[in-house]
Amino acid sequence: MDFHFSEELTMVRDLARDFTDAEIRPRAQEIERTHHVPRELLDKLAECGLMGVAVPEEYGGSGLGETGLCVVMEELTRGDFSVAVTFGAHASIGAMSVIVGGTEEQKKRWLPEMAAGKLLGAYALSEADAGSDPGAMKTTAVRDGSEWVLNGEKVWITSGDIADLVTVYAMSDTAKRAHGGITAFMVPRDAKGFSVGKREEKMGQRGSSTVTLAFDNVRIPDDHRLGDVGAGFKIAMGTLDRGRLALSANCLGCAKEAHALSVSYANQRETFGKKLGEHQGIGFMLADSAADIYAMESMTYRTAWLCDTKQPFSRESAIAKLFASEALDRIVDRAVQIHGGMGYSAEFVIEKLYRDARVTRIYEGTSEIQRLVIARDVLKRGF
Repeated sequence: MDFHFSEELTMVRDLARDFTDAEIRPRAQEIERTHHVPRELLDKLAECGLMGVAVPEEYGGSGLGETGLCVVMEELTRGDFSVAVTFGAHASIGAMSVIVGGTEEQKKRWLPEMAAGKLLGAYALSEADAGSDPGAMKTTAVRDGSEWVLNGEKVWITSGDIADLVTVYAMSDTAKRAHGGITAFMVPRDAKGFSVGKREEKMGQRGSSTVTLAFDNVRIPDDHRLGDVGAGFKIAMGTLDRGRLALSANCLGCAKEAHALSVSYANQRETFGKKLGEHQGIGFMLADSAADIYAMESMTYRTAWLCDTKQPFSRESAIAKLFASEALDRIVDRAVQIHGGMGYSAEFVIEKLYRDARVTRIYEGTSEIQRLVIARDVLKRGF
């Protein structure tokens, strides 16, 4: 088995790394302070060709699939988690919804502009009473001739306030609920009756916007329906399989950054007449983090390979997301401990990484939901 990146993937990794060092790191503190990712930063990502890294070449993208997306996600997250999440809302689950569920005509209509960063995407599934249980959603879609009328509200929508085109999941058949009752729609931001509501003030990832979206008799033409009527749940889950994998790469990038800062600090700080890292207790923490990162990296890219080679990867994606998010919490916790009081100070980036990491065990499916997905598959298919 060859675990080396291809020349093309290596070039994309280096491009994303250079972009992160030149454009993201210098702005990270400002993004945190203002709670805002500048649109010009996204435009520059588009100019570099990174916004369409996972979009097939025939639709204007780079055609590097989920592996290419994970490579970019990892590097961007090392600079700032909020920038990477904003990028992911578009490239990982926004455009991916069209790739997973769109017709050929829809892909040709929307993907080229999404790959070019001219059309920003977002993904609206969660509701106040329907987070882990999509079948409980109350947003409805009622057919009226050649149009659909949407009513309801979505919450916790990443980049919902800056997106040009939002994938919205609505209940089209209340009797069938999740399995056959949910339909997906592509809703443009200028649709009459579509509005952006409350923006959440969050513990971490503060630069990334998380908003409420409301739909008041929003009329959508049938050609904006994504996939078949009732196929929304399948599209949502197929998109989330890829989104969870990309989140694993986010976790990997954040973990590598926290670990690198910890190693650097342990090599510089002196206590009791020797370097901090020479104390066995600190050395063991660094060793445990290195082991966690090795496992995270292996799971993430092996699962991306499964996805890109058209093999089943739903269980593996859940495993990667579960392990990576929980390993990240361990790593950032150790990083704070290694830095001591300075790790708790907002003057050091470790404090920010600690806050940014916590939500990864919640969004894109909680750790508990991942365990449920994995357990069901294990009981069905064995290992």
